[in-house]
Amino acid sequence: MGVYFNPGNGSFTEDKNSQIYVDKTELLKFLNKRLKTNGKCIAVSHARRFGKSHAAGMIDAYYSLGSDSSKLFEDTKIASDPDYEKYRNKYNVIHLDISSFFDDYKVNLIEKIVEYIYDDITDELGDTLDYKKKLSYVLMKIYEKTEIPFVIIIDEWDCVIRNSNDQALVHKYLQFLHSLFKSEESKSFLALGYITGILPIKKIKDESALNNFQEYTMLDSYPITEYYGFTEKEVKDLCEDQAMDFETIKAWYNGYLIDGMHMYNPNSVSRALERHKVDSYWRNTSAFGTINTFISMNYAGLKEDVLAMLAGEKVMVDTECFQNDFTEIHSKDDALTALIHLGYLGYDKDMLSAYIPNYEVSKAFQSALKSGSWKEIAASISRCDELLIATINKNTEKVAELIELAHETYTSVLKYNDENSLSCVLTMAYFTAPAYYNIIREMPSGKGFADFIFLPRANAGNRPAMIVELKHNKTADAAITQIKEKRHQGALSGYKGKILLVGINYDTEKHHTCVIEEY
Repeated sequence: MGVYFNPGNGSFTEDKNSQIYVDKTELLKFLNKRLKTNGKCIAVSHARRFGKSHAAGMIDAYYSLGSDSSKLFEDTKIASDPDYEKYRNKYNVIHLDISSFFDDYKVNLIEKIVEYIYDDITDELGDTLDYKKKLSYVLMKIYEKTEIPFVIIIDEWDCVIRNSNDQALVHKYLQFLHSLFKSEESKSFLALGYITGILPIKKIKDESALNNFQEYTMLDSYPITEYYGFTEKEVKDLCEDQAMDFETIKAWYNGYLIDGMHMYNPNSVSRALERHKVDSYWRNTSAFGTINTFISMNYAGLKEDVLAMLAGEKVMVDTECFQNDFTEIHSKDDALTALIHLGYLGYDKDMLSAYIPNYEVSKAFQSALKSGSWKEIAASISRCDELLIATINKNTEKVAELIELAHETYTSVLKYNDENSLSCVLTMAYFTAPAYYNIIREMPSGKGFADFIFLPRANAGNRPAMIVELKHNKTADAAITQIKEKRHQGALSGYKGKILLVGINYDTEKHHTCVIEEY
């Protein structure tokens, strides 16, 4: 058993022993059908924290000769498959994490990768091979001697592409990958190639190293979508098992709509369930810089689209022209597509649109804005908690003042008197409320529509439900009257707690007034 050659099953053992574990072993059934076929090369490009490395550890444990994983898999879904035993622990496996090598060996990257692999092979097979030859030749010779084919797993394969400006190194690295996955030698020894990364494979001129890979991305990963992230049913079952409110978990971590399936961020869900506390577990400060890089680009319509998404809207995006390269952003669509692949935006394939998927990602945008160039918008968002507290405390003057400030902030981007724009302004003004509320705009109720319903979730504590009615050139009292006349409170007929009726009006001089009554 080695680290890089025929690794053991330690990684998958840790996953199975964890408090939060979801069985994704049916991915192996999919992979088994591709062994030694023309579909044997598979590239999974998903955002970080979506389980790619966990899947790689499971693949190690299942295929590698470096361990006997019979006990480890005996209670899993794959164990009931008729071909389960046929492939279990029957392959030579090479597993590389390119990012760990790139951190230490930027100049002699390929040489060091090969050196470490040869050290592992030597420990297992001795000096019977000519280690002066290139790696693909040595692997072919091992296959000829043993008749045991190889499964090659490469995590963070795109690390070099994303982070190196050394084109000579990039070329050399791609040629190395070509030797493992597409060379004449690999046609004999390769049973399965499995690579993971963030970006889809870049089509580099004159490079064909990876054009034999079938790709599964944040835009389209059918039929293996369910194996990367948690499905809604899996999250519901976990919440029931861990005695946590599903609706709260859903608001914080749901929202990635991939191939029609609602997929949840597994890392954040697991941490929330383990700690029994919803929070923003995406606190990598480098993420804030990445968001700012893309949303601050000077492309027509980008700022308006970002603001619309922050306010809960979806915006159209053309993902086809993106070159799968963060250094080649040439349009608003490229910037938004990059954020989709990074997991900072969701993508609705049916509507061809991007959106902010959940409250956790909204918080990441909020933190990013504080350190970026959108100072006025960041300042407005920073007042959101104060506004929510003022509303709950029925401090009408403070509510009117803060909404007026928010309205002034966003008028440079939005049309001031446009009804939908005003709704967007209010959404932004109450930007942090989704931490505790399900917020529904223009909810059907009684004889008409309420502009906003704030439905408290289980984690809302003593925060009341709220109905907010918007008026222009009327009065705030008229807004309250309309709520009562339209029986908007009927939308909360099943709710037993306190309900606040909030009427807001602004006039042609952009002066705001507010009335709040308890129902």
